[in-house]
Amino acid sequence: MSITPAITVRGLLDARPESVGLSIELLAGANGLGRHITSPYIQKTGLALAGFHKYLQAGRILLFGDSEVRFLESMTAGAREHALAKCFGEALPCLLVTGGAELPAEVLQEGERADVPILRTPVPTATAIGKLTAILEDRLAAREIVHGVLLDILGLGVLIVGDSGIGKSECALDLVVRGHRLVADDTVEVRRRAESIVIGACPELTRHHMEVRGLGLINIRDLFGVASTRTSKRVELVVQLDRWDPALEYDRLGLDDAWYQLIGLKVPLIRMPVAPGRNLTILVEVAARNQLLRMRGINAARDLVKRLDESLLSTSAPQHAGTSAPKHLEEDEEL
Repeated sequence: MSITPAITVRGLLDARPESVGLSIELLAGANGLGRHITSPYIQKTGLALAGFHKYLQAGRILLFGDSEVRFLESMTAGAREHALAKCFGEALPCLLVTGGAELPAEVLQEGERADVPILRTPVPTATAIGKLTAILEDRLAAREIVHGVLLDILGLGVLIVGDSGIGKSECALDLVVRGHRLVADDTVEVRRRAESIVIGACPELTRHHMEVRGLGLINIRDLFGVASTRTSKRVELVVQLDRWDPALEYDRLGLDDAWYQLIGLKVPLIRMPVAPGRNLTILVEVAARNQLLRMRGINAARDLVKRLDESLLSTSAPQHAGTSAPKHLEEDEEL
C-alpha cells in the first residue's frame, strides 16, 4: 500500500530543523500550521510581488530573501497589502523569510488574515534552501507499507515477507534471541531515499512490539534490552518465505539473481521454502551472511562453477594435444 507523501507546516517545525542548523521561528499565521507541504523544492519568485503571482505553485514553500524584503519596503502600504493578498491567495503552505530580516507590518497582518504561517530564520538564503530541501526530501520521500518483519542481521537490513501465519514473527523472535536487532514487525514503513536506497522503519504506535501467536503482543526492548531494537534500517535483502510445494523446482545452486520490487527499486531476493524440519532462523542468518559476501564480490556458487569449468578444460587439453597415432601403428601402415 503506497502513501502520498505530505507534511504539515506544524510537522516541519516539530521535526526540529534547528538540529541541522536551521532555527525557525513562527511570527504570524498560527491558524494555518495545518497547511500541507507537498514538494521539497522551494520557490523564490520575487516576480510574484510585481503582479506575476500566477507563477506560484501550491504545496511549495515561498521564500523571501533580502531582495524581496527590500522590494516590499520600496512599495506603499496599500500596494504591499494588495501584492501580499494576491500571493497568499495561491494556496501556499507558508512563507519563510531568511537572513533574519525585519518585515513590514503588512506581511504579518496579511499572514494572519489569510492563515498563512509566516516563518523566519537567521540563516542566509542559500544555506537555508539547502538545509530545508534536505529536510523535506527526507520527509516527503515516497513511502509504502509492507506486511513483513524487518531486522538488522550483522549490519544487513533483512526484510522477511510471506503469507500470514507462515512463521515470520517466530523466525524474527529467534533471531533476536541470537543477538540480532528488530526494526519492525508486521507493518514495515519503507521509503525511498536518493535514487537507489530503501529505508525501512516501524510506525510510532507499534515500535518495539511484536505479535507472536500463542504469546500475544510482547515488547522486545523491555524483554531483551535497548540493544535489541533500532528505529530504522536500510533494506538490503528480502527473504520470502514460501510454503513447500513438492511440484515446484527450487533453486539449488543460487546462480540466478532474483529481485523484489520496493517503491520502484529492485532489492536482492531469496525465496526460502518452509517445511517441517527446516531451521528457518539458521537459514535466514546464513542468507544474510552470504549476501554480505556477495556485496564484497564473493559468490560461492559462481566461484565453484568457474573452478569446475577450469578443471574440465585442463583435463580435456591432453586428449586434444595427443592426436597422433601410436608408433607401431605407423610402422604397420608403412609395411
